[in-house]
Amino acid sequence: MPRTRDYRALAAAAAKGIYSWDSRWSSYSDVYAKLRSWWELLPDESNPLSVLVREFEGTGVTAGTFTTLAEQSARRSGTAVSVRCDLELAKVQEYPAPWEGLHVCTVTVQVVDETSNGKSAYAAPVTVMVNCPPATTAPSDRCAMVAFYATAERIVY
Repeated sequence: MPRTRDYRALAAAAAKGIYSWDSRWSSYSDVYAKLRSWWELLPDESNPLSVLVREFEGTGVTAGTFTTLAEQSARRSGTAVSVRCDLELAKVQEYPAPWEGLHVCTVTVQVVDETSNGKSAYAAPVTVMVNCPPATTAPSDRCAMVAFYATAERIVY
């Protein structure tokens, strides 16, 4: 993840990372650990790690399916094709972020899934919540990802 105060760049990098892994070189635990290292817990515990697990599984990958995917040399790559943040999103216009410095971005990712059996491509939206200064809960020198939503009912449009 880039160390930046540019919340749009951070949201795009996070979305790409959420939809990028390679079972030939990584285990499910490796992929989860990478995502976990990006997810900064908030002091009020409003973004528990159980949400991270549920939302990552919303991308179609679980510990069980990863084993099967590894047997097929599966890999996934994502490319951010659009980033819309804050007041560009109708739901944020209706329900603004609860504190200054918290940004809500919905990124459309072009995803390519490949296995030894073939390849498929599709677009997937993911909403990334980024906490930046001047928020008291943000790192002083950069923004941090505090949540992402990949399940359809949680995507912010």
